[in-house]
Amino acid sequence: MNNTAQIKDLFYLVMQDDEAAYKTLFIKLHKPLCQFAYGILKSQQDAQDVVSDVFITIWEKRNQLTDVSSPLAYCYTAVKNRSLNILKQQKRQKELDNSEWLVPQNSVYFNPENLMMTEEIIQQIRLTIQNLPSRCRLIFKLTKDDGLKYREVADLLNISVKTVEAQMAIAMRRLVKCMPFNLTTQTTKSVKK
Repeated sequence: MNNTAQIKDLFYLVMQDDEAAYKTLFIKLHKPLCQFAYGILKSQQDAQDVVSDVFITIWEKRNQLTDVSSPLAYCYTAVKNRSLNILKQQKRQKELDNSEWLVPQNSVYFNPENLMMTEEIIQQIRLTIQNLPSRCRLIFKLTKDDGLKYREVADLLNISVKTVEAQMAIAMRRLVKCMPFNLTTQTTKSVKK
């Protein structure tokens, strides 16, 4: 079961008053949502407060969330909206372009065991991802690390799906360039699919 399907199942169980599922959902989403909130707020404490508030609201309104089709996108959108409200309340709101949001890159999309990569190649991939333009890096993280669909990322960042596709194409081209010759052929084929 992939991560998105598991989150959807847990969310459904939460709507059925399952406290164990709620705790599991919280543990599974806390870190990526805190990183996302931190990218907007630039404050670790505020980010943790926002994520905690979102989860409290999910539990309190669990019976009203039956129409949520994508729980992961719902959580990210709730964190984004609450974070932006915090900025307004603190009167720190300035013209904030989402390409400036700092979102740390924790993992590499590729599985080193499956691709039999050396640590050197993994470091090269991390460096390549870190050197992506900020908006491109954010979109890459949301789609590849967090499992959001292109439409969900577009809605979250108030951009078009075509922009998401274009940014992902840039990211994938740069990742392909950093691969050694024997992996470049395999990766190029998988990117075209």
